[in-house]
Amino acid sequence: MLLNEQDGDPVRTNGIEITRSPFLLIGDHAGRAIPASLGDMGLSEEDRGRHIAVDLGARELGLVLGERLQAPFLAQHFSRLVCDCNRHPDDPSWAAAESDGTKVPANTDLSDGARQQRLDEIFEPYHLAIEQALEARRFYGASTALISLHSFTPSMNGGDRPWEIGILHDGREDALALKVLERLRDVEGLHVGDNEPYDMDETDYTVPRHAYPRDLPYIEIEVRQDCLADEAGVRRIADLLAAALTD
Repeated sequence: MLLNEQDGDPVRTNGIEITRSPFLLIGDHAGRAIPASLGDMGLSEEDRGRHIAVDLGARELGLVLGERLQAPFLAQHFSRLVCDCNRHPDDPSWAAAESDGTKVPANTDLSDGARQQRLDEIFEPYHLAIEQALEARRFYGASTALISLHSFTPSMNGGDRPWEIGILHDGREDALALKVLERLRDVEGLHVGDNEPYDMDETDYTVPRHAYPRDLPYIEIEVRQDCLADEAGVRRIADLLAAALTD
């Protein structure tokens, strides 16, 4: 077994279940915990708190935005370094041996058995929780838009990233994403990216797995991490997103 009682459940929620809100919020990279059996994965405390391990501020944003919208928020509790819940298990970055130039000793020469434990005990329970939430909402006749929350670093490869918020979509069922993008761009002084700083592409796993087969509207939202650095920043972004989503 990979997980024990000390580790707890890999899926954490805000306690809001089926509501009249049409939104289901998810956080693929919202957690930074590491199973006790893996120790520190051979990484320093500093590395375990960097973007390679967690989308900084994503959990806090999900909790506040969920409260604003009265919407459920499902978050992965464990670090993306254990397994990346937004990558296909066959992707080399699913349990990266190196991330952003930092070697991850616990993922070097990962055995098939160890990989299967992470798949069975962390990855699939998270995706099963999303599936169950979506099916429960369908059963109760609640329409759903899937909102995936992420954060990104203020700079990359020596270049600054000017966008405070990025709205990601890939052309399928993206009317909601385009409307939210339009509303956010109406906010004076707010710098919003359309598929920036990332394109939504074949590396994304969660939205294609859950939204596409159900023909659900969706948005993958990226927020620059310095905008989520404190409580005031989290509240500001949550208020902006809540207004745009409910307009």
